[in-house]
Amino acid sequence: MKKIIVIGGGVTGCSIARELVRYDTEVTVLERFNDVSSGTTKANSGIVHAGFDAKPGTLKAKFNMLGNAMFEKLSKELDFPFKRNGAFVLCFDKEDLPRLRELYDRGIKNGVEDMFLLTPEEVWDIEPNITHDIAGALYAKTSGIVSPYEMAIAYAENAAVNGCNFELEKKVVDIQKEGEGWKVICEDGSSYYGDMVINCAGVHADEINNLVCDKKLTIIPRKGEYMLYDKTCSFITSTTIFQMPSKMGKGILVAPTTHGNIITGPTAKDVQDKEDLDTTFEGLNEVYDKARKSVPSLNKKFVITQFSGIRAHCTEDDFVIGESDKKGFYNVAGIESPGLTSAPAIAVYVAEDIADKLDLKKKKGFVAKRKAIPHFAILPDREREKLIKENPLYGKVICRCEVVTEGEIVDAINRPIGAKTVDGVKRRTRAGMGRCQSGFCLERVMEILARELGVDFETIAKNESGKYIVYRKEK
Repeated sequence: MKKIIVIGGGVTGCSIARELVRYDTEVTVLERFNDVSSGTTKANSGIVHAGFDAKPGTLKAKFNMLGNAMFEKLSKELDFPFKRNGAFVLCFDKEDLPRLRELYDRGIKNGVEDMFLLTPEEVWDIEPNITHDIAGALYAKTSGIVSPYEMAIAYAENAAVNGCNFELEKKVVDIQKEGEGWKVICEDGSSYYGDMVINCAGVHADEINNLVCDKKLTIIPRKGEYMLYDKTCSFITSTTIFQMPSKMGKGILVAPTTHGNIITGPTAKDVQDKEDLDTTFEGLNEVYDKARKSVPSLNKKFVITQFSGIRAHCTEDDFVIGESDKKGFYNVAGIESPGLTSAPAIAVYVAEDIADKLDLKKKKGFVAKRKAIPHFAILPDREREKLIKENPLYGKVICRCEVVTEGEIVDAINRPIGAKTVDGVKRRTRAGMGRCQSGFCLERVMEILARELGVDFETIAKNESGKYIVYRKEK
């Protein structure tokens, strides 16, 4: 049986792994963190782009369009949050209206449907809170929103159920040729053999490529800072609101999330350090000021958290997808925006391409559907009562802000690739994502983690192993 190594457990790596396990092969995902979706995926705008921004003829344009069309079916099949809410691109100056028309024409070339150029009055009829200082807007109905980390977790769980092996806390430090395949060596001294190695390492994809290939890649880490608003601000917009894009990206957006918050950002600043996730006074002020240019009613007092993420901008200025100059080493690199939108289509393409190269056959018994953790907060009363009757832990609310029960947290810990940290629980259940940001529920979440994992309370980490919350236990 052929063996395939996927390096990277973000949404791209997890989606590829899930498509590969449709075939009669042994798939292993190596992830440097202690959980999937812990890199770029976790700090993402969560936008399913319509496809009007990508340059026609690029891989970004191709996979954006293919991926966008897959979300309804996938979100039902894998049970992750998705909504097709539409998007505006605002034009603030009449002199820029030709640029807006160019964006529309680009979308038409890419095959985007249900796209319109609107007058200011038509915009305000749809979203009355948008600024009156606009000359017009592009409106794309096929744009959507998704929970990026829940999508990646759904892919990973389904891949695991179908036989994929996830090896966490496995930082790849070397790749050596071994026979017809490759020996992948990790920082802890462990090694794995693959007939094919797929590089999905995000901002570190250039380092992985450059261990093996003659043709070098350069990834520029591009930091984006965000602000997240309380759910009381959900009235502000139900549509994603962009500003005219620049060479650095799609600019500061204002968008609803799938769970009812409002998100603004990201900035776009090229940095040297790929681990630089600090938020800054300057960056957050830029997010706030530019977001208020689109929606003046935004108010800082409703911001419940700020965060940042690093995107993998490749100097190729496009996705890098395909077998490299070394046989058996396959790159899926430079997956920046619209990478989240493109991931499902990239996964299908890569799996089919590799199946052809390795002469893989489809296996019987693939389980396509996955059921998410029941979210007590949104269930009708009758279903809540039924759930509590089946499992009394669903009657114990741990996180009051998001109405997350002990039953959900226990489920999150004990599922395939279960949560091992506070943030792992948060991404699977939303415990700690509400207004108080874990102020009331943190200790209880930690107690449940310690109990279910059979470890000491003091060893429970926020995210990465070693990033402990409790310094020591006092008598």
